[in-house]
Amino acid sequence: MNPFSHNARAWDRLVEAGNEWTRPADPAVIERARVGELELLLIPDKPVPMEWYPPLAGTPTLCLASGGGQQGPPLAAAGAVVTVLDASPKQLGQDRAVAERDGLELTTSQGDMADLSAFADESFGLVFHPCANCFAESVRPVWRECWRVLRPGGVLLAGFCNPVRFAVEDGRYDNGSLLLRFPVPTSDAADLTDPKIKAQIDAGDVLEFGHTLTDQIGGQLDAGFLLTAMMESRFQDPEGDPVSRLMDTFIATRAVKPGGGN
Repeated sequence: MNPFSHNARAWDRLVEAGNEWTRPADPAVIERARVGELELLLIPDKPVPMEWYPPLAGTPTLCLASGGGQQGPPLAAAGAVVTVLDASPKQLGQDRAVAERDGLELTTSQGDMADLSAFADESFGLVFHPCANCFAESVRPVWRECWRVLRPGGVLLAGFCNPVRFAVEDGRYDNGSLLLRFPVPTSDAADLTDPKIKAQIDAGDVLEFGHTLTDQIGGQLDAGFLLTAMMESRFQDPEGDPVSRLMDTFIATRAVKPGGGN
C-alpha cells in the first residue's frame, strides 16, 4: 500500500463529502484579496499576518499541498503568479473551478510535496504550505525541496502539527484527563499492518504521520532557512478536539532563504 496514493484517493472522497478543508473560497474572499486583504490560513483559526507575505504582485508562488481552492485563488487575486500542487485531483479541481468562476489565472499540478522535481531550482519567490505535512511519511525532504525551488530571498510560510496531537490517545478526554500513549515520530517507521492503521486503510480514511519538532523546525533550519516569525493556534471546538481545551497544537512559521537582499 502506497500512503501517497492512498491519501490522494482519500482526499478525493473528502471533496465529494464537502469536508471543510475542501470548500473553495467564496467570491467575497476573492474580491477582498484583489485589494490586498488576505485571510489565508496556515493553521486553524488564525489568519497569516499580512506582514509575513513578500510583495505579491508578479511573484511566482507555489501553493504546496494546498489544493481545495482556499489559498491559491486568493493569492492569484492578490497578484501572485500561482501554481498549486496537491496529491488530490479533486482538490486541484476546486482551484480550477474558483479560477474559472472569478476570472483568475493559476496553474495546477498533481504531485508529491516531497518531490518537486517538476520545478527548476529557484523557480519561486513564495512557498505557501498550509498544515499538510502530517500526510507525508517524512518531512525533511519537503523542507529540502522548498529550499531548492525558492530563489534567494524567497519566503516559506508553513503550518504543521505539534506532535502532542499524535501522542494523545484519540484525543479522548476521560475523567478530566488526556492519556499520552503513542510515541512520536510515527513518520519513519509507521507500521501499516497495525490493526488500527489497517482499519483506517480499509475504511479509506486519510493516513496521518506525526513528526517531531526537531524535524519540523530543525528540518527547516538544517535545510538552510532563517526563521523570522512563528505563531500557534488551536481548534476552537474543544468538544470535538479535547486537546484544544488545554493547549495550542498547531504551529505556523515564516522562514526566508538567505540572499537576494532580504
